[in-house]
Amino acid sequence: MQFKNNYWYFQSVLSPRFCDDVIEYGNLHKKTIGVTGGFENKKLTKKIIKNIQKKRKSNLVWLDDAWIYKEITPYIHTANENAGWNFDLDGAETCQFTEYGVGEYYGWHYDMHTEYRKKIRKLSVSCTLSNPEDYDGGDLEFNISHPDKKNNLFKCTEIKPRGSVVVFPSFIWHRVKPVTRGKRYSLVIWNQGDRYR
Repeated sequence: MQFKNNYWYFQSVLSPRFCDDVIEYGNLHKKTIGVTGGFENKKLTKKIIKNIQKKRKSNLVWLDDAWIYKEITPYIHTANENAGWNFDLDGAETCQFTEYGVGEYYGWHYDMHTEYRKKIRKLSVSCTLSNPEDYDGGDLEFNISHPDKKNNLFKCTEIKPRGSVVVFPSFIWHRVKPVTRGKRYSLVIWNQGDRYR
């Protein structure tokens, strides 16, 4: 599929108070290492962790709280309409609060391959919770065709300001570059629907 808009962003729309609350709330929970598709239900041996960390290195917490969805859901629906995607959506998965420390990253991947409660991911959402002066690196990058096609690679610099939200189709390749200083906090939500017809 090709679209006129490969992502839609809202700059600095989440209040500093909301960002602080999510970070504080996420940090109250015990974090687990971020895994990739295929490893969710496996016992994490040292060998498996080493394999996962070739593609992804971060810590996360799963959050399923109404006050978080209430704040972010309107931006998802607005992006879906304004970008011209008009996907049929009927819910969201559990939110992923992610902490990227120095040297941590998430390599090239796309989100659509995961089926959740017999639905597929259609729109992915990433929210910037950290102040940009608190970390270096950690850039979100997209590739609208495939990571091997370097001419289609671009940085999503629009969401560097704190409280920014970006929404994009879940089949688009993306990555988070390694953090080189400080900590980067983000919140990710996947919105799902029935399979495309």
